[in-house]
Amino acid sequence: MVTKKCGNKKNITGTIIKQARESKRITKTELSHRLELYGIYLHRNELYRIENNLVLIKDFELLALACILDIDLNQIKDCINWESLK
Repeated sequence: MVTKKCGNKKNITGTIIKQARESKRITKTELSHRLELYGIYLHRNELYRIENNLVLIKDFELLALACILDIDLNQIKDCINWESLK
């Protein structure tokens, strides 16, 4: 099975998610509970793996995280140097 990657990472949003979560002083456990209100069940260990770019993130998970953490989706678009990947 081929693992999809962007550069050396399995996702490009983990760092932004971690920074936003820490700036709001939300624990991974608390974030996990808030995601459950959206019908998304991610254990704090899975959030750790997302934040450290170790797993792919689904689009609906990303949107819920952005909503909870007040992340501007343009910030995600601008976080990667597309030229370096060509």
